[in-house]
Order: sequence, then C-alpha cells, then structure tokens
Amino acid sequence: MAPLCVRRLEELPPDALALLARAEHDGIELGAPWLRNFLGTMPELCQGAYFHLLCREGRAVAVLPLLARADTAQRGRVQSLANYYSALWAPALDPTLTAAELALLLRDVVRRHAPLRSLHLAPMDPDSRAWALLRAALRLAGLPAWDFFAFGNWYLRTEVDWAGYLAARPGELRNTIRRAEKRLLKAGARVEIVTGGERLVTATRAYEQVYAASWKQPEPHAAFMPGLIRTCALHGWLRLGVVWLEERPIAAQLWIVAHGKAAIYKLAYDEAFKALGSGTVLTARLMCHVLDVDRVAEVDYLMGDDAYKRSWMSQRRERRGIVAYNPRSPRGLMGAAGEALIRLLKPLRDKARP
Repeated sequence: MAPLCVRRLEELPPDALALLARAEHDGIELGAPWLRNFLGTMPELCQGAYFHLLCREGRAVAVLPLLARADTAQRGRVQSLANYYSALWAPALDPTLTAAELALLLRDVVRRHAPLRSLHLAPMDPDSRAWALLRAALRLAGLPAWDFFAFGNWYLRTEVDWAGYLAARPGELRNTIRRAEKRLLKAGARVEIVTGGERLVTATRAYEQVYAASWKQPEPHAAFMPGLIRTCALHGWLRLGVVWLEERPIAAQLWIVAHGKAAIYKLAYDEAFKALGSGTVLTARLMCHVLDVDRVAEVDYLMGDDAYKRSWMSQRRERRGIVAYNPRSPRGLMGAAGEALIRLLKPLRDKARP
C-alpha cells in the first residue's frame, strides 16, 4: 500500500478521478466538476487543499479531499474539503477497500500534517459505507473520534408523477399553489426553466438580480454561483427556474439534476413582489419538471429544517460529522479529553433541565 498526496485536482491520476466520478452518484459535491469550481472560485481554500490518495498495486483505492488552514488559530486542524456551500462530503473509496487499509492513509495524514491536533469531517451521511469505514479506520489508526449533528435534511423518494405527488401534498399547500398561480397569471408573469444554451447568460444574470433584491445576504464568494451554474449546464445538470414579470425577474431557483436525483440548491425572490407568491409557483413548476420530464427517484431540499420544507417533502434524515483527535499531540490530547468530558456531562445536563 502506498499513501500519496497531491495539492491540485489536475494532478490526480485517471484512476483517482474515476473514484471521484463514482462517488459523485451520491452527491455532485463529491465529484471533480464540483471541486474544480469550488477551488477555482475560492483561491484561499485552494491554497489549503490536499488530496490524500491510497494506492494498492499501483491503482488508487481511496481519495481523501482535505483542507488544512495555515492561519495560526486553525493550525493543527484539518477538515473535509467543504464549507457552507457543501451539502455533502465523503471520501471516494473503492468498493474493496478495508478499514485497515484506510487506517494506513489516516496515519499518513497525521504524519504529513504534523503536529496535527484534530480532524473534522462533515457533512456526511451517517448511513453510508464511507461513514462506517471512516469510523472503523479512525479507531484502528488510534484517533479517538466522536460524531456530531450537522443539519437536518428533508427529502422525497418518489415513483409518482407530478399529479400523484400533488395529490399527496397537504391541502393547505395545494391551495397555496392554486392561489399563487392565479395571482401570477393575472399579473401576466411567466415561468422559464433554463438548462443551458443561448438563454444561459440571461438566466444567470436574472438569478443574480433576484438574489440581490432578496432578503438573503450577499454571497461571500461572488464567482461561485455563476461558476456552479455554468458547471451544471456543461454536464446537463442545470434546472435554473426564473419567474419573469414583463422583463423583470422576480424569482429564481437553482435545482441540480444528476444521477437520478434533484437537489434544490438555491432559491430567492424579489421582496418587492413577495405578495405574488412567485417562489411557491416556481417550486411547483420545477417539481413538476423533475418528476414528469427528468423522472428523478429523489428530490432533496439539502440543508436545514426550515418549516416550509415539510409541506413539500415527505422524509427527514440527518447529516452528521466526525471529529477525531490526535492523542500524540498535546493539543490533540487536551481536545480529546475535553470532548470526552463534554459527552460525559451532557446526559446529566439534559436530566437537570426542567
């Protein structure tokens, strides 16, 4: 077994890229196209990116994308190559990889990032093979680890079309959609769904205009979203919905359809036109599109337990994270002791609450 480390996505060999492509079926955040835009639009993260590889008989069997901060406050802390834009993270693993083999790679991570204090790996699917293998590998590598809550994730698994889906929704939501449709029709608004082509630039600008007029804070990395839209269009994943009132965009949503799943990634509306309910109508139209045209098996509302998601989705799961400490580092040992104490005292604190 040979652990390796490269700093740039372009340096990954074809077999490692193939592992990322396979992992991408669980979420586009795990694949090379996402990572290329992610790193290309955030240079400060690019400087701390590491791709740790494990090779067996000359072939990559694991890719561990990590981020090591250089600033003093974060020194010794290595985390998953992910941030607030990422709804999922996981290493790319060969189906034959064992926990003992992955432990070899983790030991190499500790060595290369010495003096490593802690590993923070999130957000992950706690029901995935990658999660179970990582937990086992961390134990074998001598890195005590604990899991933590990242965020709630509302989703829908479905085999029905739009009509069947709508019939199963709460009556309140059906009525809200019907009333909003009438208001938009009366106002003369129209809905457009762009997947690429000559309307891509116009739709991207419309999205940015709506986002700027919404209640949301400006993007911390202005180039990320336009880059993601272009990436999705290039790979056939883009479903960019826009509601137009005459020539003014008043609502926009980015849905990503890949590998049989639709991810509701970003949504916004112009607050000046909130009363029209354009966001509700746009969600309904995009849902209809992904069910009847794309025929996806799953729709995912990604991050957060916002109350409105319960009306559109049918199931909830959690994304969780793993924090592991290096007990051979003084700061790591202190971190592990502190974590153990917090976990020990939590049941007592919960019991003491009225």
